[in-house]
Amino acid sequence: MSLIAALALASLAGASPSLNRPLTPVAVDTACQVLRPNNVPVQGRKSPLDLLAFRVAQHPVKVCYGRPSSRGRVMIGGNNVPFGKLWRTGANEPTIFFTPVAITVAGIKVAPGKYSLYTVPGPKEWQVIVNRSTSQWGEESNYTDKVKAQEVGRATVASELLDAPIETFTIRAEPSGAKGTDLVLEWEKTRIRIPIAPA
Repeated sequence: MSLIAALALASLAGASPSLNRPLTPVAVDTACQVLRPNNVPVQGRKSPLDLLAFRVAQHPVKVCYGRPSSRGRVMIGGNNVPFGKLWRTGANEPTIFFTPVAITVAGIKVAPGKYSLYTVPGPKEWQVIVNRSTSQWGEESNYTDKVKAQEVGRATVASELLDAPIETFTIRAEPSGAKGTDLVLEWEKTRIRIPIAPA
């Protein structure tokens, strides 16, 4: 890792962990610059880039992801995000997360570092995939054999049905247990919870 990248990650680690404080597009761009694989501008995206910050065992974990909206389309289980197919878990770049400490993601042991987060949606359960590769563009066709070879692990989580639909894909964090956090993914009438805990 270069000195510039290390300093940028250190800056990320010191960013506010508030889940309810909105950030400007410029602030999100600055915070996610070292995490996302391409220097695609934030301005003008149909699916805006967003940053989630939360703590695991007092250490900040950051998630940068694109937020697509349904806009009258059926997304999850439809042509755009079909069941049984790999999904970048957002829009544009794959969802990227950074952890300064060892954690588990749905039971997958993850060392400190930067990772991409993919999923395979299903009607009752989703597969969660953690991958060391973060330089590829998010389209599923870019999940080559070379990228797949860098998988850290796969796990399965249950899918929940929501009463009211959610227009824009959202990732948020909820406390779970004494030290854990659930990474909650919600879109349309679907919710999944990915447990995050200290390793």
